[in-house]
Amino acid sequence: MTRHLTPLLAALLLAACTTTGTQMPAEGWREDAPTPEFEAAGRMGVKENERGSYANFDWLRTAALQLFEVKTPLGNSVGRLCQDRGGVQAIASNGQVYRAATSAELSRQLLGYELPVAYIDRWANGLRVAGEPYSILPDGRLQQMGWRIQRNLDENGQVRLLHMERSGLSLRLIFDRFGQPERRPASCSAIDTEQAA
Repeated sequence: MTRHLTPLLAALLLAACTTTGTQMPAEGWREDAPTPEFEAAGRMGVKENERGSYANFDWLRTAALQLFEVKTPLGNSVGRLCQDRGGVQAIASNGQVYRAATSAELSRQLLGYELPVAYIDRWANGLRVAGEPYSILPDGRLQQMGWRIQRNLDENGQVRLLHMERSGLSLRLIFDRFGQPERRPASCSAIDTEQAA
C-alpha cells in the first residue's frame, strides 16, 4: 500500500537516515519509568527483504490509547492502527476494518510488514520493555524482543531517529515533531467519530 521505491532509491533513503542526530549512550536505556504520553509526526523508511518503501506517520500515545497512522508522502492516509482498553484494530484507507490477536499481526495485514507497535512507544522514549530479557550491544544499541534498536537524539535531547531492525526487516522513523499530546480521545471509537464528522 505504501509507495514502493527502486532498490537504489530505498538504499539511499535508509542510508541517509543513519546520520540523523546523536546516538543515545548505552547507559541511557532504562526500565524504571512509565511510558510518557506524547504526540509525534515524521517520516519512515522500511526495507523488507531488499524491498523498500517510504511513508509519513502521525503517532499519538496517551493513557487511554495508542494510535499510529501511516500516510503517503502527499499526506493521504494509508491506514491506521489503534489500541485502547477494548482491543486492537486497524482501518485501511478504504474503510475496511481489520482485527487480529496482536498489533504486530494487524500491521502485517494493513501494511505488509510487522510494526512492533506494542513496544516502540517505550523504545522511542529510551525505555526498555519492563520484565523482558535484553542486552546492550557493544555499539550501544538495545537488543530486545527480537529487535535491535538504535535511538538518536537532537540537540535538545528529544528523539530524532528510531532505527529498529531484525532479520529481513529494517524500520527507520525520523521524527519531525515529538511533544505533549494536543488531543486526548477517550477511545479508538472516539477517533472514528471525529473523522466521520
